[in-house]
Amino acid sequence: MRIGVIGTGRIGTIHANTLSRHRDVGSLILTDADAARAQELAHRLGETAAPGVEEIFRWGVDAVVITTATSAHAELIGRAARSGLPVFCEKPIALDLPGSLTAIAEVEAAGTVLQMGFQRRFDAGYTGAREAVRSGRLGRLHTVRALTSDQAPPDAAWLPLSGGLYRDTLIHDFDVLRWVTGREVTDVYAAGSDAGPRMFREAGDVDTAAALLTLDDGTLATLTATRMNGAGYDVRMELAGERDQIVVGLDDRTPIASTEPTGPPAADKPWTGFLERFGPAYEAELNAFVEVVRGERANPCDGREALQALRIAEACELSRRERRPVHLAEIAGGYPPVVA
Repeated sequence: MRIGVIGTGRIGTIHANTLSRHRDVGSLILTDADAARAQELAHRLGETAAPGVEEIFRWGVDAVVITTATSAHAELIGRAARSGLPVFCEKPIALDLPGSLTAIAEVEAAGTVLQMGFQRRFDAGYTGAREAVRSGRLGRLHTVRALTSDQAPPDAAWLPLSGGLYRDTLIHDFDVLRWVTGREVTDVYAAGSDAGPRMFREAGDVDTAAALLTLDDGTLATLTATRMNGAGYDVRMELAGERDQIVVGLDDRTPIASTEPTGPPAADKPWTGFLERFGPAYEAELNAFVEVVRGERANPCDGREALQALRIAEACELSRRERRPVHLAEIAGGYPPVVA
């Protein structure tokens, strides 16, 4: 199997490393807007670098992995679909609903595969939580509390391109909330704060956000995110039911300290970022993609799944901006896109 990797930044490098050593992947073709970066990675892995995207498709590959800037995702997904190629793409499909719907329509019209990169679906903690909920261990689920806290903010130049805290960061929580509980979000109420560094205000973004979500069975979920958590990278999900309560992301590296006299001590080596925290999950999702391409398993996260997470993010952004509750029915994309 020959796979084209488009984008060799941080996550592209990790994916290329995983694929290069995969027993069912014979070779890679790497390309990047920074040609020297792609060439250096190809040399290090013993793979081939291509001058640009054109060569990826012209030289011939069996599948494509897209890890470029988000603005290029939808066009590349469409091009791969028209070429009959299965695609793995980092989230999101696009930063807006029209672009996402168009890309999904192209994939469905071509009858190809689009697997989206929501790596938390492959994390042991979230997998355990899903099993606990689905088995009935918790009883009736009544409350979910989730958070994603970055240790340090990203570069100021990247913020206007990110899509904002809901679409860039909390979208992972929106996706895994649906995946773990098996329920749909019906209503959201969201707020955000830009009281931190000025660069967030200049980008029209917030550095801290919170949202209250109502699920279709009445379960309430609160989700928070921040770019300014100096203690470390913190990702958790608590699920409380009538019978039991569990937590994802609580271990000896969770960057939190107890004020109780007999509480656990602060972590000696707290998590510093998502690449470290979710390393095994990133590898597992690429292994799953190879199996999907080989016809050995069903797609674990298709474009429609990614679309629903984006719809929740859009609803939260609308709620924050207009300071009101938003019904998911107000957000486009709840029904199958129409292929022209």
